[in-house]
Amino acid sequence: MTDATPTAPIATATGRIRGLTEGALSVFRGIPYAQPPVGALHLAAPEPVLPWDGVRDAFAFGPPPPQSLVSSLTGRVPPEGDDWLTLNVWSPDLGAAGLPVLVYVYGGAYVTGSTDGPHYDGSALAARGQVVVTLNYRVGAEGFGVFGGAPANRGLLDQVAALRWVRENIAAFGGDPDRVTVFGESAGAGSVASLLAMPSAAGLMRRAVAQSVPGTFFTLDLARDIGARIADRLGAPGGGAAEVAAHAPGKLRDVTDDVIRDLARYADRWGRVAHTATPFSPVVDGEVLPTTPWEALAAGAARDVDLIVGHNQDEFRLFTVMAGRHGRTTKEEASETLARFGPGPGAEDAYRAAYPEADPSLLSELVQSDWLFRIPSLRLAEAHTAGGGTAYAYELCWQAPGAGGAMGACHALDVPLVFGALDTDFARLFLGDGVPAEAVALSEEMGAAWTAFAAGDGPGWAPFTPEERTTRVFDAPSRTAPYPEETSRLLWDGVGVTPLDLEPGRGENGRRAGS
Repeated sequence: MTDATPTAPIATATGRIRGLTEGALSVFRGIPYAQPPVGALHLAAPEPVLPWDGVRDAFAFGPPPPQSLVSSLTGRVPPEGDDWLTLNVWSPDLGAAGLPVLVYVYGGAYVTGSTDGPHYDGSALAARGQVVVTLNYRVGAEGFGVFGGAPANRGLLDQVAALRWVRENIAAFGGDPDRVTVFGESAGAGSVASLLAMPSAAGLMRRAVAQSVPGTFFTLDLARDIGARIADRLGAPGGGAAEVAAHAPGKLRDVTDDVIRDLARYADRWGRVAHTATPFSPVVDGEVLPTTPWEALAAGAARDVDLIVGHNQDEFRLFTVMAGRHGRTTKEEASETLARFGPGPGAEDAYRAAYPEADPSLLSELVQSDWLFRIPSLRLAEAHTAGGGTAYAYELCWQAPGAGGAMGACHALDVPLVFGALDTDFARLFLGDGVPAEAVALSEEMGAAWTAFAAGDGPGWAPFTPEERTTRVFDAPSRTAPYPEETSRLLWDGVGVTPLDLEPGRGENGRRAGS
């Protein structure tokens, strides 16, 4: 902002910083919460920030972690550097005592993402009386690749380090460390679900919001095999962290991109993973992430953390529209997709009988929406309730007008709505030219629900129960009703969410048993 002026310095645990006064808010950008994970710390767990003398300016976003394949939709040029592990704070009142705190974890298929985009601007949410925090964490091979001698799930460990920073420092920004709500979308929602299951994150949040939880979690065997293939291409055939880390982060990123472009060649060993956009997901390694979130929550691991969890109606539509494939799926392609991602033998016949009016494109989108986002999100609500926790369910059904009306209630539409960032290039992807009045009203409703929940007042509808399955349906107008996707729910009845593994018959490092 052109009229921004520096704030007075405030003290954090590692040194004094000053941000910018922007309108009624105080904004601090690029605050380090861990040391740069380069050099001796490359592929290591995050290490605490070293203290500094004097006053550090927190005026600009920190650089993003190395990004795999997916470039910015906005064409903006991100900041450069290796101080990837930073966070940003928007405060409506630095002198306040005990404001609710919202901490956002971005999505991006675990291969891309950073906080410097305008669609993650925390101003609108902070203006509702919340302290808002957004954080960078490692993605791709840097954050989720498994290499011998390196801790698994480094991206999740980064998030835990950021939450510890919040607990230690947020009072200086007017926030209450005992009223922290962590929210995230897509890979960010998968991260939030993981945090609920991680012993190292226990006590660092009071509430959580998981928007479109992906069901892709990996076994350690699968993740090791993927890491071995990356190491081979990097020229580090041993696959050890020291060998891999000896290469520059940019080289690791480029080699990872090559593997992503060539995923189909690994279908006989990685199965469904080879037909997704990324070879990375949280890894059930038995230590950092002892078990899947669904199993952990059902056992009561996070029963004291209230949860909002939901999904969008037409999740997979985003990917077919962006790929230019919407409406172009053949019957043969739909059959392959239904067999690959459906809930078991006979999935094709079951889906065709359940959705008799659906054409091949819709059938393909439905089964991929169900497998990847809708059923995992529903199962998380069921698991949390079974474990003694309180869960609130929602579905976003409003049909966005972008791409000539093709977008529908697609994946990621909820991001600009929740953040109130409707006048951004990212929002225009969904909304087209102009901002519809319905989008403004829906953004107001969702923003109010999220912030009321973070404040401890509840989101405005009844909790989810297995019997009634009460769900808030965000639409124009919105309503509260039983879970709307009953047809898909019944198709997946009795099917849980389990980690993706090497294909049957593959042994250590993906070799055929006996070969």
